[in-house]
Amino acid sequence: MAKDWKEAELILHFHLNKIVGKQTPLLKEWIETEAPVFSIREFELFEEIYQEGLENITYWAEEDLKMYFISNVLRLSKLMNSENKGFVGLFEKKLNATVNDTKLSVRTDFLVAKGFKNVIEEHYFHFQEYKPQLNPSGEPMAQILEAFLIAQTKNATLTPLYGCEVIGKQWTFVVMEGKDYCLSEVFDCTRKEHLLKIIAILRKFREILETKLLH
Repeated sequence: MAKDWKEAELILHFHLNKIVGKQTPLLKEWIETEAPVFSIREFELFEEIYQEGLENITYWAEEDLKMYFISNVLRLSKLMNSENKGFVGLFEKKLNATVNDTKLSVRTDFLVAKGFKNVIEEHYFHFQEYKPQLNPSGEPMAQILEAFLIAQTKNATLTPLYGCEVIGKQWTFVVMEGKDYCLSEVFDCTRKEHLLKIIAILRKFREILETKLLH
């Protein structure tokens, strides 16, 4: 059975460095972005998911949150499959690797990778979500770090890695470069201005992906 790592255990075991109290240049570049510009159809979808989240997010089970809310946020963020652009968005993928003689295994809720259909060539973005009141197994930030360490082992190049942790209504973004990782402030998706910011940040990641990461 795979070990359920804690964030602190991963920091100690793999000599990671959590940067606190400031933002790295890459994180700052990512999250300091303009509000998204929606088409009429996108604006209607945004208003719909915002209202649904506002009314139901405290009642939804984990799968409900994924299907009714998160999947639509990802769609508005333009992170779903785009094979003609060279990347794919995949749900519920099991990742494995041996990192410094330690076997790691994690199931990522959503990932963005260079690839085709269900074939992953290079990892770029990992997303973990859970509902704390429903007795989740494992820490989502630890799972993101595991996915990052696996990606660093499998990727052909040492590109920065991007991720997002969702705990109920709280969204936090993370960037990892080498052994260093840094977290954003926490965004509350039941606040309209924060939900707009979440979508803007995710759209910004697609821009970074297409201009700096894909090769």
